[in-house]
Amino acid sequence: MYDRILLPTDASVGAERAVEHAIDAARRYDATLHVLYVVDTDAYGSYPGDEYVHEFEGLESALERAGRDAIEVIVETAERHGVDTEATVRHGVPHEEILRYVDEADVGLTVVGSKERSGEYRRLLGSVAERVVAMADRPVTIVKTPVEEE
Repeated sequence: MYDRILLPTDASVGAERAVEHAIDAARRYDATLHVLYVVDTDAYGSYPGDEYVHEFEGLESALERAGRDAIEVIVETAERHGVDTEATVRHGVPHEEILRYVDEADVGLTVVGSKERSGEYRRLLGSVAERVVAMADRPVTIVKTPVEEE
């Protein structure tokens, strides 16, 4: 049914459920698991002025390293389960890059992790998962993980 399954990751705590679900789906469908990490350009690109350039180039590098490390762990886990993988790091706005990757790689199913947070939190900030679901024209599975409210 699916030849290519996408697992975008943000390397956050609680992503394990989405990883397990995506690996299980890839095994069941004998699909390639594409693992994507998007370095959020808004995280380091919204600060004007030359005084920030060096500092935020370091942040960009740190975010990219974190993404590569997260992808490496997922790829190793998937391969232990006999799942073929492709790993990619991109820079941009996360939901836009995820949707672009879906089209470019002809992904059949996207598995997105999402944290269960209060309605107030969602109303204020929204989520990448919600944007992907709202804008996707292919199947998306959301795997929710409860988180402690601070």
